[in-house]
Amino acid sequence: MAVTFDDIAAAAARIADGVARTPTIQAPSLAQRLGVATLALKLETLQRTGSFKERGALNRLLALSEDERRAGVITMSAGNHAQAVAYHANRLGIPATVVMPAATPNAKVARTRAHGASIVLHGETLSDSAERARALAAERGLTIVHPYDDDAIIAGQGTAALELISDAPGLDTIVIPVGGGGLIAGCAVAARALRPGVRVIGVEVEGWTACAQRLAGEEVRTGGATIAEGIAVRDIGERPFTIIREHVERVLVVPERAIEEAIGLLVEEAKIVTEGAGAAGIAALLTHPELFAGARVGVILCGANIDARILANVLLRDLVRDGRLLRLAVDIADRPGVLADVAGRIASAGGNIIDVAHQRLFAAPSVRTAELDLVVEARDAAHGAEILAALEGAAFRVKRI
Repeated sequence: MAVTFDDIAAAAARIADGVARTPTIQAPSLAQRLGVATLALKLETLQRTGSFKERGALNRLLALSEDERRAGVITMSAGNHAQAVAYHANRLGIPATVVMPAATPNAKVARTRAHGASIVLHGETLSDSAERARALAAERGLTIVHPYDDDAIIAGQGTAALELISDAPGLDTIVIPVGGGGLIAGCAVAARALRPGVRVIGVEVEGWTACAQRLAGEEVRTGGATIAEGIAVRDIGERPFTIIREHVERVLVVPERAIEEAIGLLVEEAKIVTEGAGAAGIAALLTHPELFAGARVGVILCGANIDARILANVLLRDLVRDGRLLRLAVDIADRPGVLADVAGRIASAGGNIIDVAHQRLFAAPSVRTAELDLVVEARDAAHGAEILAALEGAAFRVKRI
C-alpha cells in the first residue's frame, strides 16, 4: 500500500501551520433524532476555502521540489479542489493554473481567480478539463496536482481522521463521503491504525456510484443532476480504490432527497451549513438507520460551499416535505368579503398566509367563481391538517397542491 499511517502523521506535522485544525462537536439532539448513541461532527466546513480539500492540496504543494515550485502547478477542478490549490499556491508563491469546464458557475470561477490562479475554461465535462490540463502540463512543464489520485493528496486528507479520533476517541463508526476517494482512503488508513476495530463506511449519491459499482464488480455507469456535485465523480481513483477495498467496510448509496433532507436537518438541528457532498454522511444515517442504531458515530462534514439560492430552495422544499408549508387551491364565490372570510378562517386556525393569487380568468370553473392559490405556513403536518379542515368545514372546495 502506497500510503501509510506514517505518511499521514508526517502530513499532519507538515500542514499544521497552514490549515485549520477544525473542531469536532457533539450533536446530541441530532443523535437522538437519527437513533445513534452519540454523534460527533467533524467541521471541515470551517476551513479557509470551505472544505477539507486544503489538507491534501497543501501537503502536495509542500512536497514540490524548488524547480517544480518555480515552474508552477496545474489542476483540473470545478469546485473545492480548485480553490484549495489556488489559495495555498498563492500563499506559497507558486504559480497555479486551474482548468475548469466552460459551464462552471461564474461564482466558482471568480472565487478561484480571487485566490490568484490563472483560469482556463475548457470542455463540457471535468474529463475534458483533465485532458486539457495534461496537455498544458506537458507543454509548459507544470506539475499536475490531481484532486484525489495522488499519494500526497490522500495522506493530507487522512489528517482529518487523526483529529476526529483524537477529539472523539470512543467512536466505533466513521461515515465519510466518497467522490474520487482521496478523503475516505486517507481517513481509513488513519482510523484503522488508531482504532483497528472501527467501521469505516463510505457514502455515494444515486447516479454517481462508481466506487460501489466497482466494489460489486459491476460496470461503472454514472451521470445525472445532483445537489452533491462535490462527490459526483465519474470514476474512483486507482490509488484510493486499492485502500478502500482493504479498509472500508462498505459504501452506501443514498437518494438525492436524503441529501436535501440532511442539509435541512443540519441547519435546523445543529445550525451548520453544508453543501450537498458535506451532508452525505448524515444522509446515510437517514437512509440506512438499521446499520447505525445505537452506534457511536463520527461524520466528516467535508464542505460548506453551497450556493445561497440553492440552500434557500432546499430549506423551503424541506418545509414543504415536513408539512410546514402548504399550497392550497380554494374555489370561492366571486363576491365581496369571501377572500376576507378565507383569510380569517386560516388565521383563526393559527395559519399564516405567505402568498396569495386571486384567479378569475384561467382557473375558475364558472364566471361567478374565482380560485385562490394560497401558500400557508403551519407548525407541522398535523397543524396543516387542522387548517385544511377549517376551510373544508366552511364548505369551501379546497385542493392541496
